[in-house]
Amino acid sequence: MGNQVEKLTHLSYKEVPTADPTGVDRDDGPRIGVSYIFSNDDEDVEPQPPPQGPDGGGGGDGLPDGGDGQPLPPPQPYDPRLHEVECSVFYRDECIYQKSFSPGSAALSTYTPENLLNKCRPGDLVEFVSQAQYPHWAVYVGNFQVVHLHRLEVSNSFLTDASQGRRGRVVNDLYRYKPLSPGAVVRNALAHVGAKERELSWRNSESFAAWCRYGKREFKIGGELRIGKQPYRLQIQLSAQRSHTLEFQSLEDLIMEKRRNDQIGRAAVLQELAMHLHPAEPDEGDSDAARTTPPPGRPPAPGREEEAREAAVH
Repeated sequence: MGNQVEKLTHLSYKEVPTADPTGVDRDDGPRIGVSYIFSNDDEDVEPQPPPQGPDGGGGGDGLPDGGDGQPLPPPQPYDPRLHEVECSVFYRDECIYQKSFSPGSAALSTYTPENLLNKCRPGDLVEFVSQAQYPHWAVYVGNFQVVHLHRLEVSNSFLTDASQGRRGRVVNDLYRYKPLSPGAVVRNALAHVGAKERELSWRNSESFAAWCRYGKREFKIGGELRIGKQPYRLQIQLSAQRSHTLEFQSLEDLIMEKRRNDQIGRAAVLQELAMHLHPAEPDEGDSDAARTTPPPGRPPAPGREEEAREAAVH
């Protein structure tokens, strides 16, 4: 039996009716011929507390040391411009996501969890960020609380608890889809609280939170048929004049790569591209961009082996 493909007659990608007006996607059943990946959203590993006191390997003042009795230097403040990768996501020729650090832009500034609470409104998407960790996304539902996918379960938590000490920001404008109403976003999130393991339709916290706000099936596991074409492009900005483009079959695959880049950091991404990717000759008229597909056989990022487990539905 072959795959069933719905014929799309919409002129704009944003018009594709992937959710009903209430924001609840009715197509919750399995997709024939689509790979399903079930994994634990472990990108938000709890930070380890520093050793305390002389018995814990720290200095006599309870501070961690470098092994010679001297306190370690204080950690550097988190700077998105230093640690994050500027990038854009395209579906064919339409830009559907953009992260840019243009001069004077404060859209990606981060705040302490306590200060972030003053900026949140119900239905907002919140992103918590830290060096060497996957960004963690959540939906603010009001009353100081968020709903988020964490460790194979959709949970309702206080924002300050969900942050685990990381800085955060409101990221409603990264994706360029038309959002559902704030009430629908909150209902989508709360309706899935308690869902866990194989009840889940998302591989990570970003996909879950984005689905709650936009209602598009593309964020779900197997939400798009893989038919050999690669309509999605992740354009990584290397410098003001140079970029590198990766191509993907589905949005969920692209999101996984984008998140991996955020986890390893800007410097590592640039080094990896320089060492392991060999761009083809740019197309005429596209001299500032090199385009490839992700290198085959790339191992999963440390701590994310769960994302590599794949169960095929026949």
